[in-house]
Amino acid sequence: MAGKIAQKTLKNRIKCSGIGLHSGAKVHMVLNPAAPDTGVVFRRVDLPGQPLIHARFDQVTDLRMCTTVAAGEGVSIGTVEHLMAALAGMGVDNVLIDIDGPEVPVMDGSSAPFVFLIECADLIEQVAPRRYLKVLKPVEVRDGAASAALLPDEGFTIDFEIEFTNKIIGRQAAAFSLEPGRFKADIARARTFGFVQEVEQLRAMGLARGGSLENAVVLGHDRILNDDGLRYEDEFVRHKILDALGDLYLAGGPIVGRYEGRRSGHALNNKLLKTLFADQSAYTWTTYAKKVRETSRPVQAAEVGSRLHPAVAEASL
Repeated sequence: MAGKIAQKTLKNRIKCSGIGLHSGAKVHMVLNPAAPDTGVVFRRVDLPGQPLIHARFDQVTDLRMCTTVAAGEGVSIGTVEHLMAALAGMGVDNVLIDIDGPEVPVMDGSSAPFVFLIECADLIEQVAPRRYLKVLKPVEVRDGAASAALLPDEGFTIDFEIEFTNKIIGRQAAAFSLEPGRFKADIARARTFGFVQEVEQLRAMGLARGGSLENAVVLGHDRILNDDGLRYEDEFVRHKILDALGDLYLAGGPIVGRYEGRRSGHALNNKLLKTLFADQSAYTWTTYAKKVRETSRPVQAAEVGSRLHPAVAEASL
């Protein structure tokens, strides 16, 4: 292990509850410590046999407005991207997630509540080296004006650009190097967003049934409907970066490379990973990466539930 970064899991189990963004169903979720090399695994405790669903790109079955992973017919978990982004941004390698419904709770529409949960639970190092997916050559996928690419780099950077006809969003671009602390400070609080004129159409498709001003930025033709406005001036592109980070963590580990997205979404991000893994000369797995300090401040039990996210239930500390 000398000179190598160790895998990490949660020190304590921790619980939360909320509603699904698309299903509108109430769901309870528990994040549990897991053994080295487990990865991110969901356990549907509401189904017979409590089946396991591995959070991997090759388990993705539905990409309509969110990312869904499955382990067979009727055994799926939807809207995993915000939680996956938090796990990636906070450096969690192994976790077993008990959940009693078909969708991860949306919380406030961002990754911030999940970051809070991880900080409450704290992290511990494990006796196993962390595995990094190192990009060796450029890989790109396109769909009309949209594109997504992975390029060789020494660290991990996400560069994203969006463009909407809605004048409130317009064209936005941002790039972040995912160094320790950057995710929590610059990306985690960016919320999902949608347009009020599309709500009825989405609900007719069985989507957005749990969406509200409490868990999404909602745009009208010429204004933002949320009373509290935006959390960042460019919150829209930051949330797309958050989504991309969550989608990319389905690779099975952190990436050493540069991601470039242009109007990309969940489907194109998943296609990018499939294209990368289809070419064995385009990547390698390594336990060596640029040494960085990856820490998480423990949170005292008295602090739990006293911050910004009332939907977070008790922490098992």
